Amino acid sequence: MIIVIALAILFAIAPVALWICALAAGVKISIFTLIGMRLRRVVPNRVINPLIKAHKAGLEVEMKQLENHYLAGGKPDRVINALIAAREANIDLPFERATAIDLAGDDVLEAVKMSVSQN
Repeated sequence: MIIVIALAILFAIAPVALWICALAAGVKISIFTLIGMRLRRVVPNRVINPLIKAHKAGLEVEMKQLENHYLAGGKPDRVINALIAAREANIDLPFERATAIDLAGDDVLEAVKMSVSQN
């Protein structure tokens, strides 16, 4: 009975579907990491989905980097989309610069698109 209650609490707190999706995509993340994100008031989808996208695109981005960017008020999904677009256009755009542009209030993806159209 206690095990059933513990599992019910775990499934209520942890985004299990997101965890399974991340594992299926090859992103190694602990269910307890997702619980910790919830406790830090981070919406796990806003960090893990961009992390999955980055992993599939072959970008070297850590979950903690995306979480920190989210906590700073940034948009991890836009940053990852911009990094992917920059890489496809052979533009050198480090993660730190992309996050700085995003935190400055500019649309980093639009900045990459403008840079591509100018070339």
